[in-house]
Amino acid sequence: MTNRPGDGDDFPPGDDPFGSPFGPGSAFEQIFRQLGLPVPQPGEQYDMGAMLAHMQGLFATMPTQSMTSAAGGVNWTFAKDTARKVVASLGPDPTPSTHQRRETTDAIHLAELWLNDATIFGGVSAPPAVWSRAEWVEATMPAWQTMVEPIVSTIGREMGSAVSAQMAEDPAMAGMNQMLQPMLQQSASGLFGAQLGQALGRLATEVVSGTDVGLPLLAKPQVALVLTNVLAYGDGLDVPERDVVLYHALREAARQRLFSAVGWLGPQLVALVLHYAREISVDPEAFEQSIGEMVSGSQDDLARLSEELGRTLFSPTKTDTQMEILGRLETLLALVEGWVDDVVAQATATYMPAASVLAETVRRRRAAGGPAEQTLAHLVGLELRPRRLRDAANLWAAYRSHHGVEARDAVWRHPDVIPTAADLDDPLGFVEGRGESTIDDMDAALAKLLEDERGEA
Repeated sequence: MTNRPGDGDDFPPGDDPFGSPFGPGSAFEQIFRQLGLPVPQPGEQYDMGAMLAHMQGLFATMPTQSMTSAAGGVNWTFAKDTARKVVASLGPDPTPSTHQRRETTDAIHLAELWLNDATIFGGVSAPPAVWSRAEWVEATMPAWQTMVEPIVSTIGREMGSAVSAQMAEDPAMAGMNQMLQPMLQQSASGLFGAQLGQALGRLATEVVSGTDVGLPLLAKPQVALVLTNVLAYGDGLDVPERDVVLYHALREAARQRLFSAVGWLGPQLVALVLHYAREISVDPEAFEQSIGEMVSGSQDDLARLSEELGRTLFSPTKTDTQMEILGRLETLLALVEGWVDDVVAQATATYMPAASVLAETVRRRRAAGGPAEQTLAHLVGLELRPRRLRDAANLWAAYRSHHGVEARDAVWRHPDVIPTAADLDDPLGFVEGRGESTIDDMDAALAKLLEDERGEA
């Protein structure tokens, strides 16, 4: 490096007359030291070519390389392998035996029979499945991939923007800025893949079924139970094991009937999650503190680093848009679970005295923060806690009591008809007024549309 006039002068922090961003104690000085790069001193010209060559070699050997795809996205094989390793580390995960599969399948068939009298929605055509935890990871990974890829792009873009903002004032840093953009995308993708694998591994030890997180995670509607977790659910409850299995079979079968019959519901839930994720912003100060650890962290540190990134890189405050999306998502999830509560309560009223105990256990688990909340909070900073679950269950029960099962299920026919958060505040008002009148209006509009189409024909 060649010194400019004034070499050797001592400048106080932030008083470099040549405008260098590498003043003593600056974020860039810390980053360069952690990268093993020579730190330009005040008054020095720095060799950008040498720095970029050094960084190219450095990033080529980063541990995140094995965690990303060739295009810089998440390496899904790595994420899935990480999840399975976490599953294996958190306790036994036996493959259900032939006898267990047969008994569980029989329970699912019985659940379907009970549900026929509790809802107008028919059962799904796919044969039931009885999974180990690892099998749940395999079956749901494609759905997580669909939801996570856009999130990775958002985080990578935000990280790049944070760096660009820091370098914008120095034209000489433009070359490094261009170099960092793809590297940061790769780093974000790799660390997010590791984070996803760890989260899904933990989640696999909690979920009892294919849709237990409230989202449609399977390629096609299918009643699927994670048997090890279902059996563990009954620990400490004075409830026969067969009732525990049957109860969760009823909940899963009811939820699958709903997702199968209501074509807009699953895509709407996923769309809300993705919309929320697009609003993610990165905290530039947290990024400056974390980037050095991202680059210098060893393979053994990846778990800690990914969790740290999840805590620090998201904006500490939610935007108005995110709050609005969160409210809609929370209401919709509460309506789904409340509907399942009412359907299962009707299906078990005559045959299963222990159903009330199991129902209360499910509600407490949700209130304390179920698997959906924990996983989505870990992945996208989205905390879900359907606090309105009891309100939703009461609304559906009142609507069924007043209008009947067929009318209750018909409310799902269109997203404009379903109850809102305001309706959960006043369920009787919905039952006695808005719900019925809205459905009548929709029917009238549909009838007029069909009549107009016949007239044009």
